[in-house]
Amino acid sequence: MALSPQWLDELRARVTLSSIIMRTTKLQKAGREWKACCPFHNEKSPSFTVNDQKGFYHCFGCGAHGDVIRWMTDQRGLGFMDAVKELASGAGMEVPAPDPVAAKKAEKRAGLVDVMEAAQVSFTKNLFSDDGRQALDYLKARGFSRAVCEEFGFGYAPDSKTALKGALGEFEPAMLVEGGLHIQVDGKAPYDRFRGRLMLPIQDARGRVIAFGGRILEKLDGVAKYLNSPDTPLFDKGRTLYNLHRASPASRKTDRIVVVEGYMDVIALANAGFDDAVAPLGTALTETQLEMLWRMVEVPVLCFDGDAAGQRAAMRAIERALPMLRPGYSLSIVRLPTGKDPDDLIKEQGAGAMEALLNNPASLLDMIWQVERAAQSLNTPEDKAGLKARLLRHCDNIEDQDIRALYRRELSERFSDFAFPKREFQPRNHNPSNFNRGQKQWNAAPKRLSSDAAAQLQRAISGGARDTFTRAVIAGLLRFPAEIRRHTEALGRLAQYDPKATEMVETLFELAETLDSAENDAISVEHGLPAPPAQNRFAFLREGTNPVDAREELAEAVSLLVEKPALEAAMLAATLRFDADPEGSMAEQARLRERLKELNERLKQFGRRKAAGAAAANDDIPPSDSDPVGDLENGLN
Repeated sequence: MALSPQWLDELRARVTLSSIIMRTTKLQKAGREWKACCPFHNEKSPSFTVNDQKGFYHCFGCGAHGDVIRWMTDQRGLGFMDAVKELASGAGMEVPAPDPVAAKKAEKRAGLVDVMEAAQVSFTKNLFSDDGRQALDYLKARGFSRAVCEEFGFGYAPDSKTALKGALGEFEPAMLVEGGLHIQVDGKAPYDRFRGRLMLPIQDARGRVIAFGGRILEKLDGVAKYLNSPDTPLFDKGRTLYNLHRASPASRKTDRIVVVEGYMDVIALANAGFDDAVAPLGTALTETQLEMLWRMVEVPVLCFDGDAAGQRAAMRAIERALPMLRPGYSLSIVRLPTGKDPDDLIKEQGAGAMEALLNNPASLLDMIWQVERAAQSLNTPEDKAGLKARLLRHCDNIEDQDIRALYRRELSERFSDFAFPKREFQPRNHNPSNFNRGQKQWNAAPKRLSSDAAAQLQRAISGGARDTFTRAVIAGLLRFPAEIRRHTEALGRLAQYDPKATEMVETLFELAETLDSAENDAISVEHGLPAPPAQNRFAFLREGTNPVDAREELAEAVSLLVEKPALEAAMLAATLRFDADPEGSMAEQARLRERLKELNERLKQFGRRKAAGAAAANDDIPPSDSDPVGDLENGLN
């Protein structure tokens, strides 16, 4: 009876490993895993672990390792099919009926394994013959130790179209074609696929040779540098990771799996002592390969060359992974120096430099931000809008709602910090020590503003797009210019929350630089500005108001002016958090709406109170053509 790998994977996925092991072995919870004294050897302290997420058990004492089927055969002593039938019964799965066609295919695959193993023996023999001297010299020049060469099974394919035919004469020619070793062309005799190449076996998770990779030794025009076996009944490049059978046990010790671009990178790392590396085989990482990696570790490390091709490979892997992200499972990325592969870096800077990079990878989100930031120039608003669109497109590809919302929030915040940086608003040439009240001179600056600055403030006073309340505050600061430096921090926040106010605030700061700290006179024509209104419904602008009271009321007005855009900014931030935290976002929005309502009422009352005070204090104020309270309310809405 032949059981497909897909059916067996489904069986393993449906069975919780710890629940099976608990039937005969006492387990204790240890974080995300379970631990126990090993049932395969006598020990006093627990070294046996069970990981349900990865689906395997492992003993650090005796090395026992396997999945739920292996547990049933090794610990329970059942035969393979008996173990499968018992597990399938508990999981509610039916064991497939015997399939003659599937059985024949399984028999054929077993025969192909023999063919591939025989080919590996032939290639290895060739490497140490006269024909393989150039290939052997190449390996020595790369610095590969003999132990590494033997471990990875290097061989050599002579530059002949019929070398394998003689070496594998005991096998039918059709099997060599089916195994990808021979090429069949209509009307011609089959001939060797690999000729004049350094050969490397590609093995499955059980260590069986299922395919080959070949590298040319001399660059030839029109000849591919690397050549892999085609897909065969044994080999599916999208479902195979090179070196998986060695890296998987190594990763259990390092709690890390490193993905590099090609098998020569894997071997270079192994030569330097890094045994936990794998590589795809000529294609971008597939969904199947990503799942294989996640079974070993939750956050595999992608390590690609520091050139444009390496960056493209990293981004292809990221784009493939985004829809598959789930809580706790992601990718991290190491970007090698420009123009370097792992072998170059290790030879130039040593294994320590490689270890340092692997220990400090960038997160998947960091990589998206870095790559998209560098994708094109960001000199115009249109360029920056394009950056934001690209970032959000990546977020839209994430299927998990929580992760998608968190990515949108994080990347949106990074974009906002980049596109709308916070600005420190201080008077030019400002020395903080000069703010001490005991000092007379604040700054030795020119006594007149530039004509552009004067024109800007004149426009602000005259109205334009400014509402009544804002114009009143500006006029109040011009009437009491020493108050500008008193409210430097508040005015700076106003410019941060309201970009339209930036130019006005900076001009006020420039104005403050022209003043003597003891000067209390209103700004007038001699400073390059028109005098503030002599009469106004706002008390801090009215002649005859006690200066102390006027400054106190002006301070209240500045505070109210800044508070509204601050609340509006907080409301926007709460809205953006809705996807990640809907309940918290709605509660925050309700609280902020209530505060905005209260603020608007305070602003209205402020206008009515000041207008009433003006009427009581000075009956000679001429009537205005406009209603100050009405103008104020219109300006706020």
